[in-house]
Amino acid sequence: MNIEKLDNPAWHSLNETHQSFAIGNDEIKFYQPHVCPFGGINSKQPDLHSQLNSFFIIGDKPIEIPDLIIDKELICLQMICSFPIKMEFTENIIHLKEPHKKQLIDLVNLVQPGYFREGTLLMGDYYGIYRNRQLVAVAGERMKMDGFTEISAVVTHADFTGKGFAKQLVAQTANKNFEHNTVPYLHVAETNTGAVRLYEKLGFVIRRKISFWKMTRLV
Repeated sequence: MNIEKLDNPAWHSLNETHQSFAIGNDEIKFYQPHVCPFGGINSKQPDLHSQLNSFFIIGDKPIEIPDLIIDKELICLQMICSFPIKMEFTENIIHLKEPHKKQLIDLVNLVQPGYFREGTLLMGDYYGIYRNRQLVAVAGERMKMDGFTEISAVVTHADFTGKGFAKQLVAQTANKNFEHNTVPYLHVAETNTGAVRLYEKLGFVIRRKISFWKMTRLV
């Protein structure tokens, strides 16, 4: 299993497990815009072109792309888990499907706006916890490549934090991947120290710092 693929996760996901979502060419590929705002670059190719107005490149600082600028850089920690998570599950965890999509999109974009799209649910399995018919906490799978799955959208509504929902949802998602011989990893903003501590308690370790570069088309 080539762990160095995680240095360029979108590129390898779009060339492997998620190739059905890919648009682009051998130099630069993107997720279909309704699925995910991420793209990946084959760093060996210098002449790149994009028809998208805005997207994120994950990994090393992108080389120059015609008509695009780097709008901002989000520095994250890439964390990886090597063993199944021992957890006492006290909540009823729901496997979220199409009927849950609106509540899922609304909750994730309430807490982490800008990343979760209409088609993001298609990228993998998502799990949630309900209270009084309201979806209050979620976690699921985003980028997938051979041997590795990214855990993402770890979100709890502000009125329901501190109840251990995130721990159980991350453990559920991670352990599901171990059952399928897939290693779970995730990205968390390096400034989000509370989340980093939570993931460390669950058994995730920091692999490296990695940046999300927002690319925006010049007007």
